[in-house]
Amino acid sequence: MSQTAQTTGRPHRAPTMADVAKVAGVSHQTVSRVLSNHPNVRDTTRADVLRAIEQLGYRRNSSARALVTRRTLTLGVVACNPTLFGPASTLFGLEEAARDEGYMASAVTLRRYTAKALEEAIDHLSDWGVEGIVVIVPHREAVAALAELRLPFPVVTVEGGHSLPIAGVSVDQELGARLVTGHLLNAGHRTVWHVAGPPDWLEAEARVKGWRETLEEAGAEVPPPLVGDWTPLSGYRAGQELAGRVAAGTAGAGRRNSGDVTAVFVANDQMALGVLRAFREAGLSVPGQVAIAGFDDIPEAEFFAPPLTTVRQDFAAVGQASIRLLVNRLEAGGGSGPAGQDADAGVERVVIEPRLIVRRSSTSL
Repeated sequence: MSQTAQTTGRPHRAPTMADVAKVAGVSHQTVSRVLSNHPNVRDTTRADVLRAIEQLGYRRNSSARALVTRRTLTLGVVACNPTLFGPASTLFGLEEAARDEGYMASAVTLRRYTAKALEEAIDHLSDWGVEGIVVIVPHREAVAALAELRLPFPVVTVEGGHSLPIAGVSVDQELGARLVTGHLLNAGHRTVWHVAGPPDWLEAEARVKGWRETLEEAGAEVPPPLVGDWTPLSGYRAGQELAGRVAAGTAGAGRRNSGDVTAVFVANDQMALGVLRAFREAGLSVPGQVAIAGFDDIPEAEFFAPPLTTVRQDFAAVGQASIRLLVNRLEAGGGSGPAGQDADAGVERVVIEPRLIVRRSSTSL
């Protein structure tokens, strides 16, 4: 093997600050000042250093920087059930927003939200030196557990409800349910059935509330909600039950569909997919016999057969607002106390409005 080949085969070490200083023809201290955005550096010198950094592909050692600045520029995120569309989209929005603010996001995902699992996740992030955390909190019990923890850094919740003294960001789930239920009532349906999410989820609870109150305010009958678990299978089973009600009503009256099931609001799009299949297998036309609407506006919703009316949540806006809240608390020096909140600090909450997306599953557009 030639000397050239031997040299090429060796692993190259990462460039150091000394390498940058040598290429730029400046001192190690000058490079450090440029990296720290120190004002006392000539523009030409700064340009030389930045050019050397780009040429060498230098990346500053974050651990060394943390020792000097006492800043890690890392934020923690705790998420549960990241395989579901909502939590996964929220997590992505948070990571993207953190990068936009000049931070890295370190995430811990949990299969189940228990007080013990939550505390262990936060301890793990604390060991990694995060400056603050965002907790995606879908369950009321987890919010209560979080509120009792004393943490050395600020905390912001996503979808954590509004009854506890923790800064947070949420989509107005109740408004979303009102929009879609009102849309179905305005289309001429006497009532709207509901396939709800798990009762221990705050989002599911708020959607049931919005649906129920909209029916009550319209003087419409409030049917008993069917309960699912966010999966297409649970929606399919609920759809089978609803299809049976339609069949019973049709047979009893001898008409095409005189049953009371003419419109269904499903708490998420995945369950709506299961309902659509159950109706298709039962020979029911959508929206001819039963109109259907979902929630979330997953990317596939417009390609359902028929395209699904749904409620769109702006997960990018949720991420941006959450990270901005957390960064504001960091800049204000917030930290100690239950859930990282200062005793004298006001509890900030940001609510993002959802948007109704009307497609052919609920109308003959």
